[in-house]
Amino acid sequence: MSHSPATNGVPKVTSPVIETPLLIVGAGPAGASLACFLSHPPYSMTGIMIAAAPTTAQTPRAHITNPAALECLRDIDLEQTCLTEAVDGDCMIHTRWCHDMTGEEYARIYSWGNDPKRRGEYDGASPCHHVDLPQTVFEPILVQRASAQGWDVRFRTSIIDFKKEEDGKILSRVRDGLTQTEYLIRSTYLFGCDGARSQVLRELKIPLHKKPGQGLAINVLVKVDLSDFVEARKGNLHWVFQPEKEYPDFAWSGLIRMVKPWNEWMFILFPKPGTEWKEPTHEQYLQRCKEIVGRDDIPLEILDISKWNINEIVAEYYSDGNIFCLGDAVHRHPPFNGLGSNSCVQDAFNLAWKIKYVSQGLASPAVLESFSQERQPVGYGLVTRANQGIRDHAPVWKEMGLLEETVEKRMKIFNSLKSVSPEARERRKRLNAAVEATSQEFHGIGVEMNHRYESAAVYVDDEVKAGRPKPEWPEDAVLHHKISTYPGHRLPHVWLNKTMPIKDHVSTIDLAGHGRFCLITGIGGEKWIEAAQKVGHELGVSIKGESIGWGQEWVDVYRDWERRREVEEDGCVLVRPDRFIAWRSMQLRDDCEDKLRAVMKSILGRA
Repeated sequence: MSHSPATNGVPKVTSPVIETPLLIVGAGPAGASLACFLSHPPYSMTGIMIAAAPTTAQTPRAHITNPAALECLRDIDLEQTCLTEAVDGDCMIHTRWCHDMTGEEYARIYSWGNDPKRRGEYDGASPCHHVDLPQTVFEPILVQRASAQGWDVRFRTSIIDFKKEEDGKILSRVRDGLTQTEYLIRSTYLFGCDGARSQVLRELKIPLHKKPGQGLAINVLVKVDLSDFVEARKGNLHWVFQPEKEYPDFAWSGLIRMVKPWNEWMFILFPKPGTEWKEPTHEQYLQRCKEIVGRDDIPLEILDISKWNINEIVAEYYSDGNIFCLGDAVHRHPPFNGLGSNSCVQDAFNLAWKIKYVSQGLASPAVLESFSQERQPVGYGLVTRANQGIRDHAPVWKEMGLLEETVEKRMKIFNSLKSVSPEARERRKRLNAAVEATSQEFHGIGVEMNHRYESAAVYVDDEVKAGRPKPEWPEDAVLHHKISTYPGHRLPHVWLNKTMPIKDHVSTIDLAGHGRFCLITGIGGEKWIEAAQKVGHELGVSIKGESIGWGQEWVDVYRDWERRREVEEDGCVLVRPDRFIAWRSMQLRDDCEDKLRAVMKSILGRA
């Protein structure tokens, strides 16, 4: 490779240009999962993935991994690897409010599907369950898989700029962080997965919808063994408030998050609102962390300190031709509800099959426009919900007196909670209601799963012509999941079995996906299966036919599919490779083959 010196002393490549079909910028949850999805069979695709960082995440930022994301990872046989490395749900059973980590507890609430009253709803929504998988563990799993499947992964490498060439390809200028050498990469597609400071997004000049931020937060990674104190009151999130103390400006409250049970923690400190930021000394951080623990005799070590801003930002759109932005590049928000890395994975899962189909000539490039159309509204919703999550805590703080300026005022309100006065009784009621209201953060299966895609990649003409309205969301669409086969909704999860039982029951989720379309029918729907084979062969697209029902290949042993399918036994439900409903027919038609052909061509942009 030849170089010529630049005027600033940095050598620049003059030739040759590195050619690759795919260039992913960023190796975090969005970029690395996209690489995994693209390189998984069938239609395996690889390219170059670069990241400005020297390695994968060094601090455990995102950690809650929800069923919607795990279903995506399940599709490429990565779910079990993640579960093996994750902390299981029994360590996430509660969120707590307390004076300190070893002392008095004020309140607790069940979290992440562990409420006995909600467990059935969670089990009915997905074959997967919540786990705690820190980014420090998750990213290496993804990057290792991507590398093993053929991706060229280059850390310490930044994108400087890019331009579109006449043939539509993208020429990107990148810089090696070790040698400071700049070189060029030409790709068919460019993916901006480069986080909240996305250079790709800036180069595209995509407008951002911004709301005022909610200030600064500090992550202090701490090593301290609290096994003796937490085992009896397990939880992965602990709000600490000490109303009798003068708050230090840099940490008027703290949210303590489990990283490794029970000896590694993230102390998330929130500065006092409205105060000028002054960097604390290491000793001040150490002292505050010891106060939060509540014991001076327990050894405590600070491993890392970092800062982040509480943002409420979403991109107006996610793509421009053959350039796509996803993950934190397009939606930036606090970690409340645990939606961040999960949405990164789902962004990638939505996009990957479309890139594969277009690259193989199975779908029109117009299908790629559906990525932004489908995922941008989801991003807007999660940014709004995550910020509302932090606002939902204010009533708790208020009723406990924690928002008062002075110790005297705080303690007067706080101590009144123990009294028998009518005023105290009403305050206790308000406090209990406020604690219960935070369940929208900790038990928001609805906000995690209630996604309805609306684009040309979803066929709704039959629904409109028949006058079937879109399903109404539950009264509380954050807390509760709406299960439906209406086109654009995710495929309902149902446990099935064979006529002669196999070792384990199988979810409808596992029948679908795996890079292909799936058509599900039942008794009397044989013509749909035949149509799927003929149309799939004609279009060069795999459409797997499955039959569920009495005496069929799959037996609806719990009768849940009958309750959830919303079509007749001889009707059908067509599922996209990302397991979202593409189309349905309420019953058998005389023109099964012609109708399925027209639907598939419409979805693939080949009509």
